[in-house]
Amino acid sequence: MNAWAAAALVLLAGAGPACLWVAASGSPVRRLVALSSLSTVVGAVFLVLPQGYDRSSYQDLALVLAVLSPAGTLVFARFVVGEGSDAPEEERHRSSD
Repeated sequence: MNAWAAAALVLLAGAGPACLWVAASGSPVRRLVALSSLSTVVGAVFLVLPQGYDRSSYQDLALVLAVLSPAGTLVFARFVVGEGSDAPEEERHRSSD
C-alpha cells in the first residue's frame, strides 16, 4: 500500500461514515449537506486512487462524479422539499410558479 492508497483509505474511513450517518439520520438540511459532502469525499477518493495505482484513466470517474453530483443533490432536494414541507399543497404550487 502506497501513500496515495493510504490517503484514500483515510478519506473513506474518516469522512465517509460520518457523512453517511448524518445523511441517514439528520434533519433534511443536514442530510442535504451530508450528501454533498459525501460526494465531495468520494470525488477526492476518485482523484487520489488513480495516483496510487498509476492509472490515469480512473480520473474520468472523478470528472463524471463532479458533473453528476450537483444534479443528484438537486433531485434529493426536490424530494426533501416535497415530503417535509408543512405548507399546504396549493401554497407550494404557488411558490414554485
